[in-house]
Amino acid sequence: MKIDFDLHSICKKEISMKFLKLVMLSILLISTGSAYAQLGSEMNKSGTTAAQFLKIGVGSRAIGMGGAYTATADDINSLYWNPAGLASIYSREAYFNHVDWISDVKLDFAGFGIEVPSFGTLGAFVSLLSMGSMEVRTTAQPEGTGEMFDAGSMLIGISYARNLTDEFSIGFNAKYISEFIWHESAASFAFDIGTLYKISFLNELRIGASISNFGPKMQLAGRDITQITQVGAGDGNIINTDLQLDSFELPLIFRIGIAVDAIKSPESRLTLAADAVHPNDNTEYVNTGMEYTWNEMFSIRAGYKSLFEKEGEQGLTLGVGLNYRLIESVKLNVDYAYQDFGRLKNVQYFSVGVRF
Repeated sequence: MKIDFDLHSICKKEISMKFLKLVMLSILLISTGSAYAQLGSEMNKSGTTAAQFLKIGVGSRAIGMGGAYTATADDINSLYWNPAGLASIYSREAYFNHVDWISDVKLDFAGFGIEVPSFGTLGAFVSLLSMGSMEVRTTAQPEGTGEMFDAGSMLIGISYARNLTDEFSIGFNAKYISEFIWHESAASFAFDIGTLYKISFLNELRIGASISNFGPKMQLAGRDITQITQVGAGDGNIINTDLQLDSFELPLIFRIGIAVDAIKSPESRLTLAADAVHPNDNTEYVNTGMEYTWNEMFSIRAGYKSLFEKEGEQGLTLGVGLNYRLIESVKLNVDYAYQDFGRLKNVQYFSVGVRF
């Protein structure tokens, strides 16, 4: 009797089984976390983390689908949602995203990805949050001192992703984070990790999971926390003292998602997706979305963001996209998304990408 061993197939099966076990464990952890969250529902953790700009979604395509992008990720938007999706890039891709956020706050994101044969896919990205100058006000001068101050945030990162098998990929981000307000600033670093598993024979079923913003706390420091304090009597008994400021966690986010091509033909594709999201500073919620694409050129999208989030304002999302070939090897992607924000009205997203 002759027995042939296919080591490659055995490894693929082992990786697949391990990934499915990881997914099941993740679902169990989310369920357990939800139970504890219900037991402690009287405690609201909103506003207890630093670098809140890291929670603003990136990519008009992803937002148009309601943020249900963990398992859909297959382009440069993967840099934010699931770095494992970056392994689906087989050329070079550059991307720019602009967000008109709430109260005249602006967020700009730029990313680049390139495949390195026999090594994987490399990426780099930068994100800047900005707002207009504001007048300095104090308790003694509530109408303003005549001075102006600025505030903003910055993110710089690099990525690496690789297909371990035809069905399974993994990716990582390393990020430097900085925030400032007037003369104070805070900085930290963080890591993201993501996985993506594809089941080709089930209508391109994809299962993805990612953990974002794992890193140390942030604490403001600067000249304005130093105060002059007089000790005892006399004019000479003056010392400099620093205010003791708290340090705050980064907004850690765990996502697990599923996506499937319900319709797939040479002319049409309909993708349905859903994400379960567990943040460390809010209640759990679900993102759902869909994308219909005609001839892989024109797309329409719809979704619902932050479903079941306690006291959340986010909701319906809509989007459109155009994928146009400029010349033989250059494609231009233009996307737009609208997001309803309840009492805070709405948010607009604009994205432009080039694949070459």
